[in-house]
Amino acid sequence: MGADGSPARPAASGTALELLVHGVGGTTPEKMLDDPRTVRITGDDIAAVFRRADDVDAEKGQRDGPVPEAYVWCNLTSGNGTRALWLLLLPFMVVNLAHWMRPTARGRKRTVRLYGLLVRLAGLTLTVLLVAAACEVALDLAAWQCAGTRACAESHSWLGFLSPDVSDAGWWSRPGRRLALAALVPAALTALLWYLSHRTWSAYESQQPMSRKGEPEEDHGRTALSRPGFWYGRRLVARLRAAHTAAGLLTIAAAVSSTAARFDREPGGPVLLDTLGRLLLAGLVAAGVAVVWVVCRRGRTERYLDRQLDQRLVRRLPLAALLLLALAAVYAGWERPGWQSHGRLSGDATFGGIAFMQGLLVVALAAVAHLLYRTHPDPRAALRGLAGPAVATLACALGGVMSGGVSQRVADWLDGTGATILGPPVLLTWQASVIPLVLLVLLVHCAWLGRRTWRSGRAQLGAVESEYPAEPKDAARTRRIARTRAMAALTDRGPRLLGVTSASTLLLGAGALVGALTSRRTPAQAAEGAYVFVQGAADTAQALGSWLIGLGFILFVTWGRRAYKDPSARRTIGILWDVGTFWPRAAHPFAPPCYAERAVPDLTWRIATWTRATRGRLVISGHSQGSVLAAAAAWQLEPTVRKRVGLLTYGSPLERLYGRWFPAHFGPAALSALHHDVDCWRNLYRLTDPIGGPVRLPGDCGPEVDRAPLKDPLAYGRTELHPLPAPILGHSDYQADPVFAEERARLLGRLQPDVPGPRPQEDSGRSSA
Repeated sequence: MGADGSPARPAASGTALELLVHGVGGTTPEKMLDDPRTVRITGDDIAAVFRRADDVDAEKGQRDGPVPEAYVWCNLTSGNGTRALWLLLLPFMVVNLAHWMRPTARGRKRTVRLYGLLVRLAGLTLTVLLVAAACEVALDLAAWQCAGTRACAESHSWLGFLSPDVSDAGWWSRPGRRLALAALVPAALTALLWYLSHRTWSAYESQQPMSRKGEPEEDHGRTALSRPGFWYGRRLVARLRAAHTAAGLLTIAAAVSSTAARFDREPGGPVLLDTLGRLLLAGLVAAGVAVVWVVCRRGRTERYLDRQLDQRLVRRLPLAALLLLALAAVYAGWERPGWQSHGRLSGDATFGGIAFMQGLLVVALAAVAHLLYRTHPDPRAALRGLAGPAVATLACALGGVMSGGVSQRVADWLDGTGATILGPPVLLTWQASVIPLVLLVLLVHCAWLGRRTWRSGRAQLGAVESEYPAEPKDAARTRRIARTRAMAALTDRGPRLLGVTSASTLLLGAGALVGALTSRRTPAQAAEGAYVFVQGAADTAQALGSWLIGLGFILFVTWGRRAYKDPSARRTIGILWDVGTFWPRAAHPFAPPCYAERAVPDLTWRIATWTRATRGRLVISGHSQGSVLAAAAAWQLEPTVRKRVGLLTYGSPLERLYGRWFPAHFGPAALSALHHDVDCWRNLYRLTDPIGGPVRLPGDCGPEVDRAPLKDPLAYGRTELHPLPAPILGHSDYQADPVFAEERARLLGRLQPDVPGPRPQEDSGRSSA
C-alpha cells in the first residue's frame, strides 16, 4: 500500500513492446514474428495475440530491443467454409459502405441524420429486391408458369404434382396452393439471412469495448471513431434485423396473396374472400408502415455504450409478419372454382416500383451529400462528397444484376427455347440489355486510363534514374520501376472510375425502366419495325446482356463453391471483406459482420492492460489495413494511455483510401487529432505501393509523420550489399528496409516509461488510467 493508503503501483519496467497488426489477406504468427516457435498469449481461434516462445516472460528480464507481439485477426474474415455464403451479401455490404462515406459536416446534425436515413431506406429496398427475386423464381417461373403449362411440367417431373394436367387436377394443383407451397423457397432464404445475421451478431456485435467516458469532439476536430459506443452497434443491428426480416416475409405474403386478391375482385368473384383479401391487404400495408417506421426511427448510438435491446420489437415484428404470411397462404390456398394460371405474375410492377424507389433515394442522397459537402469542402474527398451516392447506386445495380441473373438462368433451365413459358419480367430483360452498354463505357474509360498510365510511366523515367545516380543504367530496369510506379498511381484515379460507372448505370438503368414500362415488351420486340441498325443493336444488346448475366451467375456460383471447399479461395474472398467490412453494420443488418467490432476492442484491451501492468513503452506497428485498426484502437484508448503510445504505420491507406472515401471519419481534422493525441507517429510508404501513401497532415505536422518515400527497389543493380537483383517490393516487406528498424528505434527513443511521480494525487490519478 502507498503512504496514503492507495494500492501500490508496480515498479516501472524498461520493457518495450511492439504490437504488430497485419494487413489484408492475413498471415501467420510465425511469419509475422519470423520464428517457427510461437505461443498464443491471449485470445481464441478466431483472433489472438502471439509471441515468440522465448519472449513469453520477457517483462521479467532485460532486453536490448522491443518485444515483438503479433495480433492475428485474419480468421475474422476468412474462417470456415460457411464464409462462402457471404458472397450472397455483397450488395448489402456495398450499401453499408455508402453510409460511412458521407462528407465532413459540422453543426448539421439533422442533415447527417437524413443522410443515414436515406441509406437505411436504400438498404431496405435491397432486401425487398432479393426476396422478390426469389419469389419470381419460385412462385412465378416454377409454380405459376411452368407448373401451369403442360409441356413444361412434363419435362420436369418434380413439378408434376403441381400441374393440373399431369396430376389430374390434384389438390396441390390449384394456383393458390401452388403459390403457397412455392413460398417456402423465399421464406427459407429470408430465414437464412436472419440466421446469418443473428449468428454473426452474437459473435461480433456482442464484443463490448472498454467502458470509458466520452471526450469533447469540438477539440481538434475529433472523429466519431473515438466515441465509446462506436464499435458497439448491437442494438441498432437487432432492430434492423427484425425490420428487414419482417420486410422479407411481408414481400412473400404480398406475392402469394396479390394474385388471388385480383381474382376475387373481378365481377362475380366470391364476396367473402374479397373482403378477407382486403383485410389482409390492410394488414400487410400496416405492417409495412411499421417496418419503415422502425428503419427510420433510430440510428446509431455512439456517445455511450448502449447495452439495451428492444426485446419486444425484435421478437414481435418478425412474428407478426410471419403470421401474416401464414394467413396469406391460407387465403391463397382456398378453393376458387374457375381460377387458372396464365401469363406472368405482377413482376414488372414489383421490380419497376423497386427500381423507381431506388432511383429516387439515390438522387435524394446525392442532393443531401452535396449540401453537406458545401458546408465543409474537402478537396481530397472522393467525387466531391458524392462517393456515398455513387456507391449506393452500385449496390442497387449489383442487386439488380443478381436478381436478373438468377431469374434468367432459372427460366432458361425450365424452358431454354421460350416456347412454353413467357419467362422473367420484361424489366429484368431490359436491365440485362444495358449491361453491354455499361461495359462499353467502362472499356473506353479504361483505355483512356491505360494511355494516361503509359504516359505517366514514360514521364517518370528520368526521376527513377536520378534516384540511383552512381549505378550503371539499365533501360529495361528503369522502365519496369517507372511502370510499377505509374500502375500504383491508378489507385488515385479510382473516384473517377466509380463516378463514370455509377453515372452510366443510373442513366441507362432509368432508360431501361422507361423502356420496359412504356413498351411492355423486350428490347428486341420493341425495336421491331424500326431502322435496321436500331433493331440489330437491340437484338445484340439483349442477346449479349443475357449471355453476360448468365456468365456472371455461373462465375458467382463457381466461385462460391470453390470458396466453400478451398481455404485459399476463401482467403481471397476474405481480402474483399477485409476492406468492405471494416465498418459497423449501420445501414443493412444482413451485410457481412464488422470484424473491427471484435478487433478494435481486442487491441484496446491489450494495449491498456499491458501499459497499466508494466508501465512500459509501446509502439503499435500496423501494416496496410492493420494501420487502420491501429488508428481505430488508439482513438478508443483513454487520453492518458493514448499519450504514452507510439504509432508506426507502413503501406497505410489511412489517407489515400480512407481519408478520401470516408472524409467524415478519416479526414484531415481527424488524422491531425490522432497525431496530436498519440505521443509520436511515423508513416512509411513507397511510390510503388498501390495501397499505402502519405498521411498528408497540414502545416508542419506533415514532415513529423511522413518520411520521404522509401527506395524501391533497395538497389538498382548488383551491389556489395545486394549481389542479386533486388525485387520491387511495392506493398509488401516493409520490414526488410533498414529504414523500418531506424524509425522504430526513433519512436521507442521518444517514448518514456511511466515513472511514478512524487505526488500521491498524481500517482493515484495515473493508476486509474
